Amino acid sequence: MILLKFICAIITRFLFILVALIGVVRVIWVKKNVLYWLLTLLFLPLLVEMIVTLKRRKGKDYKWFSPTILLFLISIIPSIWILELHHLQNKSNDPHCKKLDSLENLKSMIGLDDLLSTVCSNDWILALHQILLILLIVGKWLLPIGGGVTKDELSQLLLIFVGTSADILEFTSETLSDVKWYSIVCLFIYNDAFIFYFFSVVNSRSEDSCEGQSGSLLKRHSTDIWGIVESLFIQDGPFLLVRLIVMTCHGIFHQMLVFFTIKNFLVVILSFYRLYVICLDSRSNTFGP
Repeated sequence: MILLKFICAIITRFLFILVALIGVVRVIWVKKNVLYWLLTLLFLPLLVEMIVTLKRRKGKDYKWFSPTILLFLISIIPSIWILELHHLQNKSNDPHCKKLDSLENLKSMIGLDDLLSTVCSNDWILALHQILLILLIVGKWLLPIGGGVTKDELSQLLLIFVGTSADILEFTSETLSDVKWYSIVCLFIYNDAFIFYFFSVVNSRSEDSCEGQSGSLLKRHSTDIWGIVESLFIQDGPFLLVRLIVMTCHGIFHQMLVFFTIKNFLVVILSFYRLYVICLDSRSNTFGP
């Protein structure tokens, strides 16, 4: 069992570094500048973290926070930023390219050089976003569970990750491509959405039952309140604001944009409703019926 945890911990970090390295290679090819190899220095903290975690924690992740995921994001997000901004500035200068929309096009791209030179820039960037989000879910699943986290809680968290990833990917592929002047702001909001992946906060039934009705509001409903804060200020709230700006100020209107705007609006409203229910429950427990 210990050997399996070691193997999973090493494989996960190896996959993180491999994907981040692919991003760096793409940046070097696009910018035509070998100085961007310096981006690989961002891999060093992840390697140090791996050594420390394997030695001190036998590969186990932490309960509330995942430094592995944080360091992975630090290593790959700069490359994504550079590619996004470069693509925004050079859309009109893109040469004839092949889109990843058919099996024939995929078969024609055999080597790395073909992938770098013939695939459209937008498809490259979208593929990195997709791989990043999938790897965050798979990586969290493969990482040895931290102390105090049950398999039931991990399964809850992974399901939440899947839903969160779908919204982030739509924001990246649709909303981000719709705007021109707000692209940097959207990239900041895109980065903020990943704060959720740093933490491993789930609704623990066992924790609630142990605490019973005692303690403060924050103590008894800490996981619920964190979920509300995450929704309002990290993901659905900012996403809703940007999408409303895109529709009202830029006059952009399409089916998927409207759908996810309504979805974000519903989540924000339901978050406020959940907060209202928590406050009522706390008040009834404090003052009695």
